[in-house]
Amino acid sequence: MILNTSYQLPINAQIKGLFDFPVDLPTLVDEIPLGIIIFDINQRIVLVNRAFEALSGFCAAQALGIPCFNIMRSRLCVHKCPIKGLDPNSEPVCIESDLINKERQLIPVLINLSPIKNNRGELTGFMETVEDLRPLREANATTSQAYGFGHLIGKSRAMSKIFQTLPLLAQSDSAILITGETGTGKDVLAEAIHQASNRAKGQFVKINCGALPETLLESELFGHRKGAFTGAVENKPGRFRLAHNGTLFLTEIGDLSLSLQVKLLSFLDDKVVYPLGSTKGFQANVRVIAATHRNLERMVKEGSFRNDLMFRLHVVGFHLPPLRERGDDIRLILDHFLNIFSSRFGKDIKGLSKKTLQILLDYSYPGNIRELRNIIEYAANICPKGQIRPTHLPAYLSEPELHYNFESSTKEEKPVWASSPIETRKEKTTQKTWSALEKDMIIEALLKARGRRNRAAAILGWGRSTLWRKIKQHEIDV
Repeated sequence: MILNTSYQLPINAQIKGLFDFPVDLPTLVDEIPLGIIIFDINQRIVLVNRAFEALSGFCAAQALGIPCFNIMRSRLCVHKCPIKGLDPNSEPVCIESDLINKERQLIPVLINLSPIKNNRGELTGFMETVEDLRPLREANATTSQAYGFGHLIGKSRAMSKIFQTLPLLAQSDSAILITGETGTGKDVLAEAIHQASNRAKGQFVKINCGALPETLLESELFGHRKGAFTGAVENKPGRFRLAHNGTLFLTEIGDLSLSLQVKLLSFLDDKVVYPLGSTKGFQANVRVIAATHRNLERMVKEGSFRNDLMFRLHVVGFHLPPLRERGDDIRLILDHFLNIFSSRFGKDIKGLSKKTLQILLDYSYPGNIRELRNIIEYAANICPKGQIRPTHLPAYLSEPELHYNFESSTKEEKPVWASSPIETRKEKTTQKTWSALEKDMIIEALLKARGRRNRAAAILGWGRSTLWRKIKQHEIDV
């Protein structure tokens, strides 16, 4: 923007007071792509260029004669103004900070500040360049996600294959079945599929099929009409209607009862939903994504899951491998969580000590990514600053009595609990199934939480309803 003539003369007059030589500075600085401010010795603005006008939202006419902190509005202006420490012989100062523009947006910037002096060595003013760091940070974010898709992270062969096929498969409306152990990130993958699809503007609706009794779950899924049953005092839309033009994510599909499996199969065939108590259905444009940690093929053989429903859900399949099988992904995910929680807690954490890193790399993670996340969150809370050491890890890691071994049995196809090479006080640990291990984990969490279920669920990384269901499933007396 060319400065108005009414402002051009006084600007040039003031500039002549700053420089000992004739210069058409406004024209010169307008050609520079960085934001530039020139202000006098009293910190009042003498000149801004086009790039700074675009960045800050303030035009030259609004900025002239105004103290710089009223236009820059940076955190530096509040805490420690760098100008106050400058003299004619000072070296230029480079500081990463921010500014709040006219639209009240917080913009990260790199500020370079230099004193202006005449040929007699007298301080006559200051020049400041302001570089917008948003493009650089976006580029860094893209680079850091080179091994990821959405909130999924990994560079192992199995994860790379998922990242390659996911964008293409996300564009279809076919049903998807996601399998994998508890804590491998099935819900994260489901949401990534939704966000990458044409349905991203619609709702992503999630429901846990194992968290509610059959009668309540049917109402939650399909809705009901007023008076359909005792307590139905008003119409309820149901999750299928809420997910219209979006995606419905059915987690723990293996816990769905046979009667509801029939009703879900009917929907997948004709896309019509019939609320409880209604003979009139409605067409629902919903994509269904299901997930389970169970072996559906075995459940089909046992008669607890319908064969036709499994094939209707498994049009497209994704299997998320357990963390112990993902090699270098452990370090990648570990660093990712460490950055997140260090920033969230405002901790100056310098990474992990060598011994801590070795403990975390050697561990088998029966709770997978969810467990790793909880471990790092705990350690970031405990560690005051510096490196995270073994004493900052949960006790079961820093002082292990048991070691996990997840060699799969050909018959059971379940991870097993193997005896540690280290002797316990009495005898070697006997083998346990995953079900027994899960029960031990729940009991340990309840003991740590002193019986408070909300706290125990948080320790395990589960929802409260999931914990309640598993307490009943394992017949734990609380």
